[in-house]
Amino acid sequence: MAKTDLNQLTWFQAVAEERSFTKAAAKLGVAQSTLSHRIKQLEAQMGIRLLTRTTRNVATTAAGERLLQTIAPRIGEIEDEIAALMAFREKPSGSIRLTLSDHALESVVWPKLKPILSAYPDIGVELILDSTFRNIVEEGFDAGVRLGESVEKDMIAVRIGPDWRLVAVASPDYFAARGVPEHPQDLIRHVCINMRHETAGGLYAWEFEKDGQALRVRVNGQLTFNNSYAMIDAAVHGYGIAYVPENIVEQHIASGLLVQVLDDWSPFFDGYFLYYPSRRQNLPAFKVIVDALRHRN
Repeated sequence: MAKTDLNQLTWFQAVAEERSFTKAAAKLGVAQSTLSHRIKQLEAQMGIRLLTRTTRNVATTAAGERLLQTIAPRIGEIEDEIAALMAFREKPSGSIRLTLSDHALESVVWPKLKPILSAYPDIGVELILDSTFRNIVEEGFDAGVRLGESVEKDMIAVRIGPDWRLVAVASPDYFAARGVPEHPQDLIRHVCINMRHETAGGLYAWEFEKDGQALRVRVNGQLTFNNSYAMIDAAVHGYGIAYVPENIVEQHIASGLLVQVLDDWSPFFDGYFLYYPSRRQNLPAFKVIVDALRHRN
């Protein structure tokens, strides 16, 4: 059998992981027809069917899955070693891919990244915003950002922000019309703006605590979002009570656009942590990003 082209294996890995020729082609920056042709060449060269194709998706055959499990960690090691060699350059370089929420980006990550990106123009950063709990190893991320309580135990975790809390807020007109809740259970009788947790697929049950008593309240209302900033805008315009991060709603409260309630029931959560597998920690560009984001009291 002729020597296998490493590019073909890399392209096969992309298709197998994305389960789509369209997505894989976009990720690789090649034409879909070219990618399909190269995969067919690889299958013909090996004499084995690696992928099953339907009109909706692509899946690996048993042989394809075995090949994927064989090459993925090795290609990852090669990429890491090549990236590590960049330490011999005068300035760190390379691409860092992170998954994080909109709140983590705006409140912690972006303010710290801006000066670093100016100082290190050879470092590229890709930021994927979502509220799901991604498998960063399987999905090709260098690191992720989560609250401390949610980080897997087998990951290295670096605190990048202080503890913070959610607060219940609504417009003055809303409270004037419907009254002010004095206890979390009162929220059941109010119009509230829900938050959907994409990972669990369900609506977030608002968490409260006071004097050691913890409560989770499931609220109802006309609107549901998966974005805190949209919830704040809806609350400002009188659509109900929102439960949102305090640090991004402080100006709205100070200006009188929103009124905070149930303050003594709003507990603090562990702050944001950057988490990543141990093999990433020796890459020069990654070290720069970690050091920039690290929380300093």
